[in-house]
Amino acid sequence: MEEKELNDQEIVRRQKVEKLKELNIDPFGQAYDRTEWSKDIKDKIASLTEEQVKELDLHVSIAGRIMFIRKMGKASFFAIQDVKGKQQVYISIDTVGEDQYNLFKMADVGDIVGVKGLVMLTRTGEPTVKCLEYTHLSKALRPLPEKFHGLTDKEERYRRRYVDLIMNEEAKRIALMRPRIIRAIQKYCDDLGFMEVDTPVLQPIQGGATARPFVTHHNALNKDFYMRIATELPLKRLIVGGLEKVYEIGRLFRNEGMDLTHNPEFTTIELYEAYGDLSSMMRITEGMIRYAAETVANKTEFMNIFDPEGEKIDLSKPFRVVTMCEMIKQETGVDFKENNYTLDEAIGFAKKHNVPVEKHFTIGHIINAFFETYCESKLIQPTFLCGHPVEISPLTKIDTTDPRFVQRFELYIGGHEFANAYTELNDPIDQKNRFIEQLKERDAGNDEASQMDVDFVESLEYGMPPCGGVGMGIDRLVMLLTEQSSIREVILFPCMKPID
Repeated sequence: MEEKELNDQEIVRRQKVEKLKELNIDPFGQAYDRTEWSKDIKDKIASLTEEQVKELDLHVSIAGRIMFIRKMGKASFFAIQDVKGKQQVYISIDTVGEDQYNLFKMADVGDIVGVKGLVMLTRTGEPTVKCLEYTHLSKALRPLPEKFHGLTDKEERYRRRYVDLIMNEEAKRIALMRPRIIRAIQKYCDDLGFMEVDTPVLQPIQGGATARPFVTHHNALNKDFYMRIATELPLKRLIVGGLEKVYEIGRLFRNEGMDLTHNPEFTTIELYEAYGDLSSMMRITEGMIRYAAETVANKTEFMNIFDPEGEKIDLSKPFRVVTMCEMIKQETGVDFKENNYTLDEAIGFAKKHNVPVEKHFTIGHIINAFFETYCESKLIQPTFLCGHPVEISPLTKIDTTDPRFVQRFELYIGGHEFANAYTELNDPIDQKNRFIEQLKERDAGNDEASQMDVDFVESLEYGMPPCGGVGMGIDRLVMLLTEQSSIREVILFPCMKPID
C-alpha cells in the first residue's frame, strides 16, 4: 500500500503520542469502567431543578469520543459522544489538579477519554458532568471531518462508514434501528410458535430461487459450491423432518446488479408452516410488517421510499389482494385468464403492446412480462399479488381451479416487491417434472433457472405435509421503516465498486 504523506495535524497528533509515552500513559489505553451513558444521565435528571440535581448527588463514570472542545485557560468545556448521544463535560484545574488538566489540554477532537464526575446543571440548564477524574483512553491520529459537513460524498460515506457513524446522527439512528426491527420480527415469529434455525450458506446445487449465483471453490473437497441464493430447500427439508414451523433470518448472495434497492449480498427471512397455505402466509406477513412498524417505528404511515413526493404508505389498513391477470386486463385489455391463448397468439399480443420477449419464454413468462411492463409500478399501497403462471413458479403448488397458475403471492409496496409466498409444492413427482422443465430453460439460455436437486426430491418422497412458506427482504423492509431511499443506507458495509 502506497504511504500517504501526513498533513500538519496528523504530524502534531503523532508527536502527542510520543509525549504521552514520555508521561508513561498508554496512547491507546486500557479497559475503562463506566456506569452510565449520555442518555441515562439526561433521563435521570429530566425535569429536575438545579437544586434538585445537587441534592441527587449523582456521581457517574462515562466514556466516549471528544466531539467539541472550548478551552478557557484554567477551565474548559468539552463534549463526548457515546452510542446513545453526547454529554457535555466541565473540567477545571481546581478539581482535577494540574497534571490531569495539562493532560486534557493535550487532547484533540476525536480522542477517546473517560470522565468520572458529578452531574450538575449549568446556568443555561444544560446537563453537564463536572469532571473529578480525567483519563486518556485512545489517541485519534486523524482529525474528524468538519463538524457541520461530515462526509458529504455518499460514496465516501459508505466506504468509510466508521467516520459516517461518528459524524452522522441519522446513520447511527438507522444502524441502531435495524437490529431492533430484526428482533421485533423474531419475537413475532417466536410468539407464533416458530423455531429459528440456521442452514448452510455453501450449496452444492443452485436452487430455491431464480437468480444468478456466486461460485466458490471448496479446496478440501476439490469441488465448486454456490453461495446460496435462497434458504428455501433446506428449510423445507426440515418441514419433512417434522419441525413443522421454522424460519431463518440470514444472508443470501445473488451475482446481479447494484442499484438503490439491490445489493448482491442481502438479508431475508424465510418462514415455513406445516399445514399452512397462502392465506396463512398472508396473515403472518401482514402481521409481521405491521408489528415491526408499530413496535420499532411507533407509527404505521411511512414515506414512499421509491417516490418520496408521492402518496404515503399506510400499513394500518388490510392489505389488498389482486391477481396478475386481473391487473393485466385492467391495464391493457388482454385477458389471459379467460382465454387460453396459444404461444404464437401471446407473442403477437406482446409485440403489439411492446412487451419484451426472450427466446426461452412460454405463455407464463409473457404474462409475467406484461405485468412487469404495465402493472408493477401501479401497486403503491400494500398489495398481495396472486395468480402467477406455473412456468415462473417451479416450487409452488398448482391452483386447483386452473392448472396454468399456482398458489403464490408477491407482496408489493410502493410498486416494488417486498415478499414472495407459496402454498408449497409437496408432490415429489410434480416437483421432479418442474426441475426437468427448469433444466430445459437452462439449455435454452436461462442461466438463472434451477438445477435438479435429487436429494430434495427424495426428501419429498418421504412425505411433506401441506405447507405454506414466505420469504421477505429484510433490507427493503428496514428501508421502508426508516424511510430511506437507498439500500446502502441500511446496510452498514454495502458492496462498492473498487477504487481505481
